Amino acid sequence: MREGELEEIEELCEAATPAPWFVRTLNDKNAMNLVAVSTSPDTGVAERWPSFDHGEIVAATLIQHPRYVDAVDERWDENAAFIAMAREVVPRLVDEVRRLRALLASGENV
Repeated sequence: MREGELEEIEELCEAATPAPWFVRTLNDKNAMNLVAVSTSPDTGVAERWPSFDHGEIVAATLIQHPRYVDAVDERWDENAAFIAMAREVVPRLVDEVRRLRALLASGENV
């Protein structure tokens, strides 16, 4: 991976809503069983709107009614977990690639 590609990834990360992100299961009467990525942790009670702040929702992997968002493989929870995890892990991976490159360039043992 070229440095320019790392810079592009870094810019995307910096432009995104700040971390941390969490998986939330909500139960809006319109969205029904909404699986979302949020800036607030899941409360475990599947809140219904307006009991949750829509401004905290970064992405949704399932909105059942009407079928706005619905992965054909039914991996809504897994996709939400990946998106939430990636928000924090991708910047760390970019840093780690740069750290390892610096070690290699310096001739030190990795």
